[in-house]
Amino acid sequence: MTAAQLRHRRAAAQLLDGGGETTPAGAVRHLLAVQAQDLRAARLALRARGAAGAASDVDAALSEDRSLVVAWLMRGTLHLVASEDHRWLHALTGEQSAATIRRRLGQLGVGERDAERAVGVIERALAEEGPLPRRALAERLGAAGLPSEGQAVPHLLGLAAGRGLVVLGPVAGREHAFVLARDWLGPADRPPERDGALAELARRYLRGHGPATATDLATWSGLGLRDARAGLAAIERELAVDGDLVDLARRSEPPARVPPRLLGAFDPYLLGWEDRSFAVDPAHARRVHPGGGMVRATATAAGRAVGSWTMPGGRVVLEPFGALGRTVEDALRREARSVERFAGRVSVRSPS
Repeated sequence: MTAAQLRHRRAAAQLLDGGGETTPAGAVRHLLAVQAQDLRAARLALRARGAAGAASDVDAALSEDRSLVVAWLMRGTLHLVASEDHRWLHALTGEQSAATIRRRLGQLGVGERDAERAVGVIERALAEEGPLPRRALAERLGAAGLPSEGQAVPHLLGLAAGRGLVVLGPVAGREHAFVLARDWLGPADRPPERDGALAELARRYLRGHGPATATDLATWSGLGLRDARAGLAAIERELAVDGDLVDLARRSEPPARVPPRLLGAFDPYLLGWEDRSFAVDPAHARRVHPGGGMVRATATAAGRAVGSWTMPGGRVVLEPFGALGRTVEDALRREARSVERFAGRVSVRSPS
């Protein structure tokens, strides 16, 4: 498989070809999870895939029909997922996420006893008062004599999420509110056996990211390579194999052309694989992945990164990596106007 073929197949799997799901929940189900420590960026990911015409479309899926939630899942990071996928994904990743957060809390000087007390305070506050934003929960922690400032607060909230107790549900004004998972999502069904969950993880990952390798799946999910291989082995009969790459066998051929796109920070297309050089030339890698877990907002053409962009004062400013053809420039100009209309309507404070 050539680099161009791989790029087109992955861009199509990522819904960047202009076809596919047209609702926020449908697109997220297809991708399985969208990184969401910055909800503005997660909204932009759905815009780029034609699944949200306005930021309010995503907020309605979070707040009104409850088809989407945000939780600490893969790699201990906040992700936007379909509500029905939360519990089985949490069953796979929650323990690992909670262990990572406990270590970080220790580094921040929060002992096990205070961490457990804080989880109890958070659970009681949400049970008694309903949805509350981070600011209000920090006040409840402070009133109980617990850490209520700095990075301790999001990590304590992450610990409660790692236990499966809380998720981020409704958007209220400029704030995203925490809720008890049992209140927001209803009674918990029994999660699938681990082997079945690993198979579903592999199947759903490939739907939005194939072709890929077992190492790609392990990197994206934060699980071990043994788990990734076990998940792929469980769906072996559903796969097409090309060297180290595997994909779902029943996959439509990708389009000949992938339109230019403006992708937000932390876009799934820039995060979903261990080796991202298919999309980002190594010469420009630091301009997209500067380090520290950051992924900058990026312009792509034919699935290839051609620039980064910012939005000072509500206007898109493109910083190309090199000369762009007139056709690409015109398409990115239209994308810029679309982003400005979309992102200018609302900005929600990140809980992390």
